[in-house]
Amino acid sequence: MARDVSDQTPIESRDALVGWIAAGEKPEADFRLGTEHEKFPFYRADLAPVPYEGRAGQGGIHALLEGMRQKTGWEPIEDAGAIIGLFDPAGGGAISLEPGGQFELSGAPLETVHQTQAELDLHLQQVKAVAAPHDIGFLGLGMSPIWTLAQTPIMPKSRYKIMTRYMPTVGTRGLDMMYRTCTVQVNLDFGAEADMVKKLRVCLALQPLATALFANSPFTEGRPNGRLSERSEIWRDTDNNRAGMLPFAFEEGMGYERYVDYALQVPMYFVKRGETYHDVAGADFRALLEGRLPQLPGERATMSDWANHLSTIFPEVRLKRFLEMRGGDVGGRDHIVAFSAFFVGLIYDQTSLDAAWDLVKGWNAAERQQLRDDVPARGLDAQIAGVSLRGIAKQALAISRHGLARRDRRNAGGQTEAIHLDLLDARVATGRVAARDWLDRFHGAWGGKVAPVFTEAAF
Repeated sequence: MARDVSDQTPIESRDALVGWIAAGEKPEADFRLGTEHEKFPFYRADLAPVPYEGRAGQGGIHALLEGMRQKTGWEPIEDAGAIIGLFDPAGGGAISLEPGGQFELSGAPLETVHQTQAELDLHLQQVKAVAAPHDIGFLGLGMSPIWTLAQTPIMPKSRYKIMTRYMPTVGTRGLDMMYRTCTVQVNLDFGAEADMVKKLRVCLALQPLATALFANSPFTEGRPNGRLSERSEIWRDTDNNRAGMLPFAFEEGMGYERYVDYALQVPMYFVKRGETYHDVAGADFRALLEGRLPQLPGERATMSDWANHLSTIFPEVRLKRFLEMRGGDVGGRDHIVAFSAFFVGLIYDQTSLDAAWDLVKGWNAAERQQLRDDVPARGLDAQIAGVSLRGIAKQALAISRHGLARRDRRNAGGQTEAIHLDLLDARVATGRVAARDWLDRFHGAWGGKVAPVFTEAAF
């Protein structure tokens, strides 16, 4: 999330929380997609991570942000006087920093996957031009492949300081998640409560498949970590109060109210008042609603508190005023675009959405969870209900491809958005996802060294 929300409207009732989410409903003609991706900046000379202020003779993250500010004309986002991001005042995209300096583009809400590709191409062109004078490159992997936590820089963002203190109290991998992983996401719309529920269920059930298709984090601290997606494995013990497969979403009665009740049970991180982040990590949002939060006596919740709280919940699919797909490791340009295309094809065409639901509706919660647990190491070789995930992938890709073809959004060359699935078709046909390719290189041409990935997986 690029910016914390500032809406000081008092929350008068639980219904207001439900209404805030329901306000995201849109007619199908207004459905959009917003693609987000993170990447690791590194100094090309010695493959070191890039600190905020840079190092002798070379600029750092601050210089990259200032350069992008000049190039894009976007407005700065500041925290205690430090520029920590940029946003398009015209309502387009934003650039933000993850805790370890991961550079994130939160794309504008766009009509087609073709537009997403063009947006990404422009961003990469701009950021590489800004980074070149500092000899900085950008790595497209789901986990930093050689840096330890101690070597990873820390960005000057107040909310991350709070999370850094809290994470080790609720899981063993929270700091790895914050500082050493990169993801790709796509944000998609819903038309009504029933539409939201069906899309949420389909996308939750298929998020492990997305993890397998986009697995791209096989190295940690200079050697293979034993998995195809270490980023996904990390989420299994980051903070299970706010992550996971949301089994309740498949139960009768699921809707906005049920998600609100879930979110109210998730402990808070912070309350922002003015420019100050108050550390309330572990506190109950309901206490803030009732004005009985010990850290802020008498202070009552506002709509900005609710929006910010929802942004600190991390299930495999997150509901806000849209649905966020959170299962993918980042990768190269075509990998990023394919992630968005896959889910657009599945849920933005009613025939495809119905077919996707038919594909997954027979799975129970235990089966979905077992698949989620198996995928980081096994990838497409995992199974669910005795069926190969690779076989499921072929069916899901066919459904998505037909959905994109029926959408019939064409580029200048007359091609539909289905062209963006070609990469995934090749991965399923061969069983070779990005992580397997890197591992083969490590054991072969790279001679047991990870350093070449900074050339081959760089943008």
